[in-house]
Amino acid sequence: MKDPPKSQGNPPLQRWSAQARNEGMEDAELAALAHAGDREAFGELVRKFAGQARRVARAVLGNDADADDAAQDAFLAALRGLGRYDPTRPFGPWLMRIVANAATDRRRRQKVRAAVRIPPQTPSTEAQPDQVALRLEFHGALKTALRSLPERRRIAVVLFDVEGYSHQEIAEVLNVPVGTVRSDVFHARRALRTALALWKNSKEEIV
Repeated sequence: MKDPPKSQGNPPLQRWSAQARNEGMEDAELAALAHAGDREAFGELVRKFAGQARRVARAVLGNDADADDAAQDAFLAALRGLGRYDPTRPFGPWLMRIVANAATDRRRRQKVRAAVRIPPQTPSTEAQPDQVALRLEFHGALKTALRSLPERRRIAVVLFDVEGYSHQEIAEVLNVPVGTVRSDVFHARRALRTALALWKNSKEEIV
């Protein structure tokens, strides 16, 4: 019996990255493939973390266009620095630290005040005009409240409450002790509750 014909086409690394999309390869494995030169593997990581990267960058820059540019800078820096990534640790916090640094560097270069922008939720087609107005006012108040927070607290609360990162993971992103992260999240939440206290009775109408 003849041996089966050898596979033709893409090199093995590229075939493996296609398999990663189909079978949910772990981030560390994708990072290893990307470090070995597989662009498709790195593209998979970009697709997975692009949304998080933009939101974290927005928490620093407050501008969608600048946040997108910072996220791109961060992904390029991550690609160049894959050799420094420890595959025994989660990839997300490692990448978000690069994103936060890239956004901070961009803000520093532009000499603009850090702010945060949260895209308004698309109103339901069933929402009444007064409900839409309430939502817009609420999101405006929320943006203002977030903007008033110190940058580190703003990043911490966005990572914790929006992205679902643990205190330990956020500590790795911000390069601070876990206790500092817990304090930052606590104080950020308290400040937001105080700033949005007037909206407490309108919650049911806004949602």
